[in-house]
Amino acid sequence: MALSRQAKTSPETTVADDGASVIPHGNSVVNHSDSAAGQGPLTGKRIWVLVGILFGMLLGSLDQTIVGTAMPRVISSLGGMDYYSWVFTAYMLASTTSVPVFGKLSDLFGRKWFYLGSLALFMAGSMACGAAQNMTQLIVFRGLQGLGGGSMMANAAAIIGDIFPPAERGRYQGLMGGVFGLSSVIGPTLGGYITDQLNWRWVFYVNLPVGVIALFILLWAMPRVRLTERRSVDYLGVSMLIAATVPMLLALSWAGTEYAWASPTIVGLLAFSALAWVALVLVERRAKEPILPVDLFTSNSIVSVSSIVVFLTGAGMFGAITFIPLFMQAVIGTSATNSGVMLTPMMLALVFSSMVGGQIISRTGKYKGVAVVALAILTFGMFLMSRMTEAATYGLVVRNMIVVGLGLGVTMPLFMITVQNSVPYSKLGIVTAAVQFFRSIGGTIGVAVFGTFLTSSMQRELATAIPAQLKAMVPADQLKGILDPQALINPAALAQARAHLSPALAPLFDQVMVGVRHAIAVSLHDVFWAGALAVAVSLVATFFLKEIPLRRSHHGAVR
Repeated sequence: MALSRQAKTSPETTVADDGASVIPHGNSVVNHSDSAAGQGPLTGKRIWVLVGILFGMLLGSLDQTIVGTAMPRVISSLGGMDYYSWVFTAYMLASTTSVPVFGKLSDLFGRKWFYLGSLALFMAGSMACGAAQNMTQLIVFRGLQGLGGGSMMANAAAIIGDIFPPAERGRYQGLMGGVFGLSSVIGPTLGGYITDQLNWRWVFYVNLPVGVIALFILLWAMPRVRLTERRSVDYLGVSMLIAATVPMLLALSWAGTEYAWASPTIVGLLAFSALAWVALVLVERRAKEPILPVDLFTSNSIVSVSSIVVFLTGAGMFGAITFIPLFMQAVIGTSATNSGVMLTPMMLALVFSSMVGGQIISRTGKYKGVAVVALAILTFGMFLMSRMTEAATYGLVVRNMIVVGLGLGVTMPLFMITVQNSVPYSKLGIVTAAVQFFRSIGGTIGVAVFGTFLTSSMQRELATAIPAQLKAMVPADQLKGILDPQALINPAALAQARAHLSPALAPLFDQVMVGVRHAIAVSLHDVFWAGALAVAVSLVATFFLKEIPLRRSHHGAVR
């Protein structure tokens, strides 16, 4: 519908002469052809916008789980084993860094074309990845994919905020948590099926038909935006944000694996990042349109507390979740063939609680009590995980994962709604991106720190796992192969380790494996305990969360 001959009814709301609702978007005007100010039943184009956004989110979240399964086949086809981790690192660097940038830009210029452009960029990156002829090309194209994926994630929840006021968002943003859970469940299995039945390149090409559908739906259904004033872009702030984030993420990805934590490379990257963060704060205090407004955190306790909570839950939970498959395979002895199925109970619980939690928030208009209960359940679930030993059964682990999933699922839509409700509509994009940014950074730090924690603890425990007789009789290089924890999760490695021993020492092999299994269980106990502690601190922080009524329109009072 055309935005013609508009008559202003208030400083905040403009109504087109065709009766359609128009919502100011910063200094722009958004034309909604459905019910006033995004309120009312889920009808007309709003339902199609929701469908298109969920399709786009499925692409972005599925890509993060489906690619891992295909990587061994990719390496055998393209070579470049030394660059294996960069396929994931390039995507992570691009997507994480782009989230706050595109979140702010969408506040300035409207979300429609940023989202459609990011979806098209993601599809172009997917097509290029599928056509890559070597690992260098694949890494570059994964970075391109990451830029599109980060922009999509930055704007998806904000678009839900565009079409639904805070009091209604819970029931629909809960669906977003469901999409993440669904992708975690089906991603690895789907990736394996596509790789085996078709070709690893189709792991990337499969994004295209779904992306085209989402693109056409959103092109037709999303509200149009007309700028009413020229806006400035904080180019210096963008540069400082990249300079602060990229070295930090690289350091956290490499520390404990490629380089020691105390190595000059890691220390230098972290020091450079710290200086860049200080410079970013100074720059943003003076910027006309800051890319990451400092006052968003200093003057709004809801945003600052929520950012702390999602950072800690990201570090504690996603850092620890990474190692659940290791416990299942190395300690319980579950086959790695169906590794994607291992997290299914937790993800199903996450999907269920995400949708139920969103409904509770929308129906009651309250969020603090729900947050406290959810984080208490999450803390209890992590405590149960930390109590697991090598005597744990598959059923016990599944029960604990379900408890964790029930607590985690509620937090995914909850804090997004909380911060969106606490800021003016003009800051919806950047505050949404901030929550996703801090959750992602927290998860990256958690994986890095807990991974180092696991390695050091395992080395200490393994030193006592080998009988003295074996240490005296087996050469050091063979002993290293026997002590490799990979032997417990890789049948081929297990057979190779056994083959290293002479017939006289073979009877000691099972005793050694029991010791190694115990060492891994003890080390993972420490990891899960650290995760429980991080989540417990986030629970304490939640008690300082201010609760204000959820607005039932986009322009209700912000207190």
